[in-house]
Amino acid sequence: MARPPYQPSLLRLTHGVTALLVLAAWLSGLIVYSRYDGRWGRLPFTPPGSWIDLHGQAGFLLLPLGLVFAAYALTLGRPRLKRITNTMALGALALAVATGKLMQEDWLRDGQLHHLAYSLHLVAWLLIGLAVVLHLGDSLRLGGTPLLASMASTTLRPGDLPGDWSGQVRRYLKRGR
Repeated sequence: MARPPYQPSLLRLTHGVTALLVLAAWLSGLIVYSRYDGRWGRLPFTPPGSWIDLHGQAGFLLLPLGLVFAAYALTLGRPRLKRITNTMALGALALAVATGKLMQEDWLRDGQLHHLAYSLHLVAWLLIGLAVVLHLGDSLRLGGTPLLASMASTTLRPGDLPGDWSGQVRRYLKRGR
């Protein structure tokens, strides 16, 4: 029986936290859309709470973490970007964060649904949903459940501890020169 693949700990950490924040932003965005827009449908329930604020907080946290994850993806993770689903997910995340930063939270509360930034943010929301489904499907196709399980593993190999991350980045940068 083949050993499950090993994923670098920095990838697992940045990918995992980014994935959780994307899920929080996507789901809270669905609730915000249903409550304030709903042109193409609404949820059958409206949970109480300030979902715009929660959505904005998830987006606020995604900005710096997304930059760290993108830096990882463009350097140490570069071979993985050759898969279109990885590139699509990263691009959709960039579009969502960028358009979210251009928006004002009162637009939706005031019923102002006509802004270009909001329309592009909705497109990014749809693209992220599609990208995640395709990314999971591609991961299952390439490595099956062992690959997915390897992303959730807490196993660390020698030389892949958090204290080793700066050395990994330095070695990559030296190779690139």
